Amino acid sequence: MSTAPAPTLSRQLADFAHALRWEHLSPAAVREARRFWLDSLGCALGGSRAHDARIALKVFRRLRGRPEATVLSTDWKTNARDAAFLNNLMIRIMDFNDIYWEQDPSHPSDMLGTVLSLVEQNKLSGKDLIVATVLAYEIEMRLCEAAHPGIREIGWHHATLTQFVSPLIAGKLYGLDPEQMTHAVGIAGCRQGTFGGVVAGKLSMMKNTVDPMAGAEGVISALLAAEGYTGPEAVFEGKEGLFHCLGRQTGVTWSPEILTEGLDALLTKRKKRGGETEGPEFRIVRCGMKAFPTEALTHSPISCALDLIEDGGYAPEAIEWVEVRTTARAKDILSDPSKYIPSSKETADHSLPYVIAVALLDGAVTTDSFLPKRLKDPVLPDVMAKVRVEADPEIDAAFPQFKRAEVILKLAGAEPRRARVDFPKGDPRNPMSDAELETKFRALAGLALTKKKQTRVVELVAALEKLERVTPLLAALQAK
Repeated sequence: MSTAPAPTLSRQLADFAHALRWEHLSPAAVREARRFWLDSLGCALGGSRAHDARIALKVFRRLRGRPEATVLSTDWKTNARDAAFLNNLMIRIMDFNDIYWEQDPSHPSDMLGTVLSLVEQNKLSGKDLIVATVLAYEIEMRLCEAAHPGIREIGWHHATLTQFVSPLIAGKLYGLDPEQMTHAVGIAGCRQGTFGGVVAGKLSMMKNTVDPMAGAEGVISALLAAEGYTGPEAVFEGKEGLFHCLGRQTGVTWSPEILTEGLDALLTKRKKRGGETEGPEFRIVRCGMKAFPTEALTHSPISCALDLIEDGGYAPEAIEWVEVRTTARAKDILSDPSKYIPSSKETADHSLPYVIAVALLDGAVTTDSFLPKRLKDPVLPDVMAKVRVEADPEIDAAFPQFKRAEVILKLAGAEPRRARVDFPKGDPRNPMSDAELETKFRALAGLALTKKKQTRVVELVAALEKLERVTPLLAALQAK
């Protein structure tokens, strides 16, 4: 008597994506989805003014795609896949959007441009937008937890993981059935493996581009699958699939159960008892936000440096030396020789010497910290040279449970001073308040929108689930 083979991991994820509905979401998940949308739209509006965003927009305008979805901050429509990429890129380009870092780092909001474009194209509602958002975070964050160590540790970028998530999001919003979604995951999983070199050494514009690309490629994969195109169904666990190629022979051990454990429990209607909603929680509530427009592992050191500041900052000559104690991975990727001579924003926002020097001199690290004029300040190289970065075994052992860092500052004529941070601002254990989030949104949105439009966006996002269509939101996001 033969038994049916167990469903592949792709099929189990596809079954979950297909089944997830509004009534399955918890109030906390809905609230965080709204907050991440406000955060991401602020990042996109600020990012729309970036030089690399303008280059991409110029190129894609030249391609003149079919008008299906709106490009953020404009009234221009193009095909859904191109709009998805451009919107993902604008969200990502300032390195100011969300962050989740367990075994692997990730920015689930790098896929929200895809969500918005397909919700618009398919004339779906605000509830559909929120469901797809919670789904994107759930699967992306599970993938970040599943490899030990993360694939970033063996030289692969997290866009390699996003390629498996975006076809589920696109498939959900195109109304694919589970079998079609399974093939969409297989199609995408064969195409978007990304080398870690995009975030190593001297960085280029591709640093902020590869994940938005992976987030948009799910559109093509879902469309192909919808027409009957097939892909490998065991793209995770099958021969020469993800677990094989980036598995034990590379020093990585996968825990496949993390991808599917508890999914069925999430697909239950929420029951209220004593005013509280019962049931397992979605992972979106465990994702963090950024208080600084920099690489995530710089946030705790920046917070330490700011804790040591008095009267708004120090004169360059007052600083004798600075020691930053952090993880071995942070030392490796954030303080190699190129990070002491940053010539671009992409390198500077991944440079511990740069961001610590700016924090101590200016008393803040903001988007203005990476303008060309600031990068070229002749004072900075001397101060950066005083910053040494050390890998601390105890800090390494505590990561990722604690995002710990320590900064020791020696000022002229004074004893060294120390500051330590376990959870930077924006971590779920030290969250940004709604007021702080709105302040961040308005600071970024002010680069593109009038105050009246900013207020309109804040109001619409606060009631996303009430929107029958996202058209009013897109209209409010058009630049002044």
